[in-house]
Amino acid sequence: MLKKVPYASGSDNRQRGTSPPELIAAAQAGSFSMTLANELGEAGYRPRQIDTTATVTMEDIAAGWTMTQIYLDVVATVPKVAQCDFVDAALRAKANCPISRSLNANISMRARLSQRRAIARLLPQRNCSAAGPGIFRKKGLSRDGAKN
Repeated sequence: MLKKVPYASGSDNRQRGTSPPELIAAAQAGSFSMTLANELGEAGYRPRQIDTTATVTMEDIAAGWTMTQIYLDVVATVPKVAQCDFVDAALRAKANCPISRSLNANISMRARLSQRRAIARLLPQRNCSAAGPGIFRKKGLSRDGAKN
């Protein structure tokens, strides 16, 4: 709950505090991380940690200040996951995230696995089609509840 949190709005950069775009970015990051965890779980994987950072771009257009772009940067630790399974889950999460669906902004993403993931799989990896990296961004909570 945000009680007694300094609040800034508009283009006044002198005020310290949070702003609506920052709150939306935080909601986007948290919601995406939870949706990705769900997508990975449904695919049979148990993510250890998902760190999502959302960066919001605001532009002063004719209608006024408008959120035009959200960039998500996702780093996850998921034991035994194939890269193609992870990318598939990240793209499904981007499409299914409730916050993403409610925003009228271009959402791009970069999703990558942490180097701390399991070194080798016991079973052969499935044949993955050539899929380009996804693209995303905003700091949220890791799966274990630790603040990033």
